[in-house]
Parts: sequence; structure tokens; C-alpha cells
Amino acid sequence: MATSSVWRVQRNAKALARLQHSLPAVFPPMVLTHALARPLVPPTPRRAVESYWRHHPVRADKLARALARQGRAPDAWAWPPLEAKKPGAPESFRRPPAPFRDRAYARGPGICCVCGQPVFRYGWHCDLWREGPNRRAGWHACCVAAWDLWTTPSNYIRHLKKLQNRRCAATGARLLSTAEVDHRVPLFKVWRDHRETGWPALLFFWGVPNLQVINRAAHVAKCTAETGERANNKARLRRNPTDSATASS
Repeated sequence: MATSSVWRVQRNAKALARLQHSLPAVFPPMVLTHALARPLVPPTPRRAVESYWRHHPVRADKLARALARQGRAPDAWAWPPLEAKKPGAPESFRRPPAPFRDRAYARGPGICCVCGQPVFRYGWHCDLWREGPNRRAGWHACCVAAWDLWTTPSNYIRHLKKLQNRRCAATGARLLSTAEVDHRVPLFKVWRDHRETGWPALLFFWGVPNLQVINRAAHVAKCTAETGERANNKARLRRNPTDSATASS
């Protein structure tokens, strides 16, 4: 047996013993099944939960947006313009709007800063243990995975390709190794045309329903058309600035 295999067996035996010792009487069965199937078994229940959502980003995205729909944005909150320099304002239109990540609207310990709902033991989204919110937590484990997907979707191209049966969303051709992740509705259009859409409905544009994988040639053609549209819009606004007070590139 190779040295690495011996090390893995020994390491997993210790991790499994530690995991079983730490497991509570109630634990999500799908998470445990996932943990025991990993090449390297997570040694603690929290690590098992984090691993589960990290390996199921599409599921995490769906759940995070569903949790957000259980609440609403604070009354005084608005998706601010790029010019705003207030703390917590998004750095660009590419960053998902997140009212509870703004210090002025943060709901405090035990509440997820992404969806605004209570966080329970191990970062879980429902109170299986009837202990109430975990006051030391500020994120759901699923929302951590979803936020990473929303902000760096290209890191999840493998999962998105699988959703599309490895076919280009633009042409229907087989996806090549150079295929790229794209937003179906470009984020500049979200910024320009959907600024008044209420949160959490805005999260749709960062989530899986608005993501697609397309071959590089199709992506270049799409980006070229979008660049021309933005240039034409800027020229129109220069000619008549009153056309749209809220238009922005």
C-alpha cells in the first residue's frame, strides 16, 4: 500500500472517531452521508456542514434566495448609486445587494448577514436542536457557499456545465474546454434597468437562474453586442440627458 494511502486511512480513522464523538443526537442525514463519502472525512460536525454546502453550490444558491424571501430589506435601505461613498455601499454593480451587510442595518449576532434569517447550530438554517439562534454566528453555511457563487461564478463552471448537459446555452453546441460563465441578463442592465426592483428579488440576477455557460466565441459576440449597446446608450444620454435620470453604465 502506498504511503499516501496509509496516511489517508489513518487520518480518516482518526477523523471519523472524532466526528462520531462530536455528533449530536440530531444531525442532518444528508450531511452525514456526504461527510462519510468524502476522500478526507471532515473531523467535526461544523466542517461536515461546510463541506456539504461547498460541494452543493446550486442547492445553496436556491436555499439562500428562499431564506431571503422570508423577510424583506429595511425600510430605509436602498441599493445605492456607485457615487455613494457611505460605508457598506457596493463597490460596483457586480456585487450582490446585501442590506444586512451594511453596518447601519445589521441585525446583530445570530442573524445571517446575507439573508437576514436566524442562524442555528453549525450554521444550519433551521433549529433542529430547539436551542434558538447561535449568537456566535453571522452566516448560514449555505449562504457562505451561495455568496461565493454569486461573487465568483466562474469558480463553479463545472456545476453549471452539468446543469446544461454540457451544451452551450447560446448555440446548443457542445461546450468546449474554453467555455466561460456569463450572466444571461448582464449586470450592467440590472444596474440600469432594475434599480427599483425590491430586495430580495434582485438576488435572482446573481443566482443560478441568471447564470449560463457559453463557448468563448459566443461569449465574445455577446459581449461585443453589449458593449455597442452601452456605447449607444451613453451617446443618447449625452444628446439628451433628460432621457433617463437613473441610467448608468
